[in-house]
Amino acid sequence: MSCLITLLCIPRTWFPDSWQPPLYSLFGPPSPFQISFNETDIINFDIDIACPEDLTNFNNAIIIEDVEIERSQTCISDNPYSIAAFVKGTNNVSMETLRLSGLTSDAVTKENDMDGDGDPDVIHIKLEVVELNGYSTVDREPSLEYEIAPGIHPGFWVFAPKMVGHPSENFESNIARQGLRLPSPPIRIEQGDKVYLTLENGHSMPHTIHLHGIDHAYINSEGEGNDGVPTISEMPVMPGESKTYEINSRISGFGLYHCHVQPQAHIMMGLQGLFIVEENRPNNWLQTLNIGAGQVRARSTESIEKYDQEIDLHYLDLDSNLNNIIQAYNDPRLIAESMNREFNMTQVMPNFFTLNGLSFPYTFRDSLINVHEDELIKLRVANGGVYPVAFHIHGHRPKLTHLDGIPLATDQQIMRDVFSIDTAQRIELDLSTQNDGLNSSGPGVWLYHDHKNQGVTNNGIGPGGHISAITYNTFSSERGWPKLNGMDWGKFFTEEYYSKDMPIWAEYAPALASVPNTNFNLIFRLLLLGFFSVLTFYQLILIFTSKDE
Repeated sequence: MSCLITLLCIPRTWFPDSWQPPLYSLFGPPSPFQISFNETDIINFDIDIACPEDLTNFNNAIIIEDVEIERSQTCISDNPYSIAAFVKGTNNVSMETLRLSGLTSDAVTKENDMDGDGDPDVIHIKLEVVELNGYSTVDREPSLEYEIAPGIHPGFWVFAPKMVGHPSENFESNIARQGLRLPSPPIRIEQGDKVYLTLENGHSMPHTIHLHGIDHAYINSEGEGNDGVPTISEMPVMPGESKTYEINSRISGFGLYHCHVQPQAHIMMGLQGLFIVEENRPNNWLQTLNIGAGQVRARSTESIEKYDQEIDLHYLDLDSNLNNIIQAYNDPRLIAESMNREFNMTQVMPNFFTLNGLSFPYTFRDSLINVHEDELIKLRVANGGVYPVAFHIHGHRPKLTHLDGIPLATDQQIMRDVFSIDTAQRIELDLSTQNDGLNSSGPGVWLYHDHKNQGVTNNGIGPGGHISAITYNTFSSERGWPKLNGMDWGKFFTEEYYSKDMPIWAEYAPALASVPNTNFNLIFRLLLLGFFSVLTFYQLILIFTSKDE
């Protein structure tokens, strides 16, 4: 009996290798391996699933309404008709372009050339609040589905431009249409422009818009609060109401906009976006909104003069215990009570991490940075999450040029391969692809990611989270998918992998694919241990009883 108890307690790795199979069969594997799995269940990589074919030709370079839209080399691209409408203004494009953009005629209006420099100087942007992956009274599927990774649908609230038509792809689907997604879109305006930003709140909760790091007056022209802070400057924008914020920034810079109602929760829910004020230049027609962030396909005059590309990168982390509250109720009173009273923000533990609204492997669909040698790329990077981001690029050392929208002196512009970005901080980087060993180590598929371990997982399962890559043209297919030489990615595009129903190494080490089910073995071991514990206790009673006699 004592031998059997010892056998249960001693680590099985201490026993000879020849003993391992029978020990595994009896007591299970020496550590929590994956569940039982057959090699034949490994799903081979399907490029059509990972990188859908561009049937719309949205990726191509095109001129719409005299707007030159650069080619996108990523698998999934934004709508070029929306880009043209954002540049020219939804009030200044043809009905056909407006129809194809999916926007309302007042989503982004542009008027007047007050200073005679050839571009509009009065901009009016109208945003709504959209709920993604919320409660549905019809079935167990989200009311408006947005998937950040295979099978992963946390709840979100996002700012979105005004759109016409149904919010889903079609009447037979609950998948959110292309323009409704995380993150809230980056906004671009020009220094000195008179900008009106209207929140039309059709959501069930009160909201505001706060301009973080952007020059704006505390009081607007109507004598009302203009800072978006309901505890100080104004009342929140209640459901069914609207409010217009006024911006006339005297300096260029890089900031954020976000909700300031219960900001400890609403910001993590996704009500945040980048806000860029470009340097004033003649004929400077800007892409006012950049849906999904990523590549800016209609760039400013300054960007075209200095750079070959410009990329927006917006990092966000979330705690599904908070975000999924909207999946438990459809009564706003219950949501408000759960979110603001029952959920303890001081104990928040982010478990999902997104880059431009997606997590690996979906980040490879639209957050790849596709480059050629000897290019200079402008990167604007913001951290909208609770945790700092250790932004790391393999094979490159970009140069830090701006911090929180402020340009750094030449002697302060450092080159590093890891930049720590705290909550709400923004950095601007010059990424050079000059193959000199300092700026770049040469062509390849070079990852960039958060170097903190949890940031590269989906709820603790890796790879996931913030992972994406810089892909050189010689290592990229025409469809925008990198040429990979590593593991088969088939399993990464399945729900089973991230629900822990698929092993990691089975196709490379077949012995791992036949490990017995650990749940069964754990129960068996506990029962066996309980049996021998009772038996031992009974023997002790007999021993003490015999001594008394």
